[in-house]
Amino acid sequence: METLANIESFMRSAESGSFSAAARRLGLTPAAVSRNVAMLERNLGQRLFLRSTRKLTLTEAGERFRQAVGGHLEGLQAAIAAQTTQQGEPAGVLKISMSLVFGTDYLLPLLPAFVARYPAIRPECHFENRASDLIAEGIDVAIGGGFTLTPGLVARSLAPAHCIAVTSPTVLAGRALPATPDDLAAFNGILLRSANTGRLRRWVLRNAAGEEQAAMLRESLVVNDPLAMRQAALQGLGVALITLPDALPWLASGALVRLLPDWYADLGPISLYYAGRTLLPAKTRVFVDYLAEAFRQRDYATLFNARPPAP
Repeated sequence: METLANIESFMRSAESGSFSAAARRLGLTPAAVSRNVAMLERNLGQRLFLRSTRKLTLTEAGERFRQAVGGHLEGLQAAIAAQTTQQGEPAGVLKISMSLVFGTDYLLPLLPAFVARYPAIRPECHFENRASDLIAEGIDVAIGGGFTLTPGLVARSLAPAHCIAVTSPTVLAGRALPATPDDLAAFNGILLRSANTGRLRRWVLRNAAGEEQAAMLRESLVVNDPLAMRQAALQGLGVALITLPDALPWLASGALVRLLPDWYADLGPISLYYAGRTLLPAKTRVFVDYLAEAFRQRDYATLFNARPPAP
């Protein structure tokens, strides 16, 4: 009987056209994926791929086999995961994608209690400032906002993602505080270049009355990472628009000051994203439930809310 590992190596290689790409998704070496596929071909008595130095191409037999396996692979994986849970504790590598700032400030402090509760689960954290393709990259759970809900993807909201204007107290020395978003144009601006689009991120701020104004910061410094943006603001290089969760520790210490406390940008919710399956792998299910409960206990939904009270 053919092993699931061999079939999975074949399917991921067929999807990506590369043993190396399949290996990254499966957490294996390219050599291991190649061996698994070779064993499958030997057991079936058919060549499934035409190999070249540039890419893999399915043979007619390989295409027939791919279509025959179809969507059954994920069902088999989920069934095995569910059966494993019934026999013992959740286990396996759990791939988590998130931004570096949010991950280090909020997720990593929650992991010790999680791994103590589920010692057979091994978290693998991917820190990225972009919306990951969970299905293609083999990510179990992503934390953040702005993901496109493609078919098969589920979002579970955790807290609001509000963006606020901050700067160092040194920047404000001897200067009048801005009264409206238009006044930000008088300050040096620290802007973020989006990793997804390559464009500078611009924000429209709103207040409790529903009024909206663009925050037209002067383009004095451009960075491509939110952590660098926050650090630049701490160094007194200008005004930055960053998410409230990223700013909170520094607002509490006084190292950063919030400008325009009646104005904020709504980026949508901070959510957990994962593949929606009838039988969700136990490692993913317990992590999603654990993180949602941890956020509830800490009342992050309130703490991350920058919206001023309604007039």
